Amino acid sequence: MSLVSDLINLDLSDSTKKIIAEYIWIGGSGMDIRSKARTLPGPVSDPSKLPKWNYDGSSTNQAPGEDSEVILYPQAIFKDPFRRGNNILVICDTYTPAGEPIPTNKRAAAAKIFSHPDVVAEVTWYGIEQEYTLLQKDVNWPLGWPVGGFPGPQGPYYCAAGADKAFGRDIVDAHYKACLYAGINISGINGEVMPGQWEFQVGPSVGISAGDEVWAARYILERITEIAGVVLSFDPKPIQGDWNGAGAHTNYSTKSMREDGGYEVIKKAINKLGLRHKEHIAAYGEGNERRLTGRHETADINTFKWGVANRGASIRVGRDTEKAGKGYFEDRRPASNMDPYVVTSMIAETTLLLKA
Repeated sequence: MSLVSDLINLDLSDSTKKIIAEYIWIGGSGMDIRSKARTLPGPVSDPSKLPKWNYDGSSTNQAPGEDSEVILYPQAIFKDPFRRGNNILVICDTYTPAGEPIPTNKRAAAAKIFSHPDVVAEVTWYGIEQEYTLLQKDVNWPLGWPVGGFPGPQGPYYCAAGADKAFGRDIVDAHYKACLYAGINISGINGEVMPGQWEFQVGPSVGISAGDEVWAARYILERITEIAGVVLSFDPKPIQGDWNGAGAHTNYSTKSMREDGGYEVIKKAINKLGLRHKEHIAAYGEGNERRLTGRHETADINTFKWGVANRGASIRVGRDTEKAGKGYFEDRRPASNMDPYVVTSMIAETTLLLKA
């Protein structure tokens, strides 16, 4: 196995200018991340300089067998933490041969919203708190839990240290460093309330880049858990009962919110979000009704409410924002399996383009 490791870590720059580009896209379920690699003649830093590619969409539930070709359009480049050197990860979105976005391409619609002049002018910032659960392979039971049994009740696990409280830290730290290496604006990690559950944060990121960075971070985490022999779950309520679910709280601000007088802008934006509560909930992730119950730091799925420092609200405003009279707010409704392109663009659309 040492020879295999040596070859995996081989530095290609000593013998060739060629690089490996891993093209990454989202499959038919909306959560399955697919990828394949190709050789390029030399280093590339601009996605527009990368060639388009194609794949068999009939094998990803994205095209019929008789017309299966789906075209990959490169959109964002990150350094490859697995192959290193000049090798890259390429976030792509997906189109028909005629150039139309396929139905599962949520990035294309988001890009239109983020290119609207009213949205561009407001320089939308996002910070996304991506929660996830690590599961034991073959049994699909949380890491660190006795198989078929339960650990002690919640309380000692959040941000904890110790072999009996923190399970999977090696995976979490490997992911943290890999994201920093890749150029993802990952801003932190922490252990969550339910044992075996963790969170990483991406941001502040501007506009469409927030979605690109979250998907790249998810891909890297999938690869690391693959190596570790652990299953990654983005289920919003992986364990029923008195256990916290998994969300993707989305922090948001605009230029106007960050300036003096921004608190009034924030309140108006929250009121707009309340008017479209049902539409947002419908787009905020599958199975979210199992998580948004009004318990375990959530608001009930059918109720919209906001508050300062209230983790049982739909929208939480921080004490610092209230005190400063400007800042940001947190949308606590998105599930861990949400599409960041959908959530970020929808928040921008509702708060900046909806006429109240």
